[in-house]
Amino acid sequence: MRVYVPLTLPGLAEAHKTGELGSGPLVAYAVTPALREWYLSDDIEELEYAALSRAALASLRLLAVDAGAPRRRVVVAVDVPDRAAVADPDRGLDPAALGEVRVAGIVSLAKAAAVHVDSGDAEADVTAAAAAVAAAEGGDDDAQFVVDGAEDHELLWFATQEIPNLVGSGE
Repeated sequence: MRVYVPLTLPGLAEAHKTGELGSGPLVAYAVTPALREWYLSDDIEELEYAALSRAALASLRLLAVDAGAPRRRVVVAVDVPDRAAVADPDRGLDPAALGEVRVAGIVSLAKAAAVHVDSGDAEADVTAAAAAVAAAEGGDDDAQFVVDGAEDHELLWFATQEIPNLVGSGE
């Protein structure tokens, strides 16, 4: 199963150093039955993009609590065994939990298929969105408009071999 793990650039640097995205349970996003039902689509590419977008929003939440992290959303696409990723049945169709899964065990960075990161021109919008995400999730329409501004930026795709350049180690 392909899951999308939300991170920050410092989190990606740590994963690069340790070789692990973390040990379970790790929060990630995937094409779950609830996500399928919510998006009413059978197109797997659309559903994968929706899961990636959910992970990008979770990355924004991580940026909101890490003032020192560069203002770029980071999502790592990684393949895990199907049974390793489990949706919380108690959260069901809660819009805040769509596509959310918990991944048990250690998630090796070597299993990553790609990394998705904002470009530099997204930083101003991502900075504003990180400051507004809590208010947006609390129902503030003006704050949601600011968060949507960051979501207008497409995450760039990077091969896993490019991680050293992304995190500044330049190996």
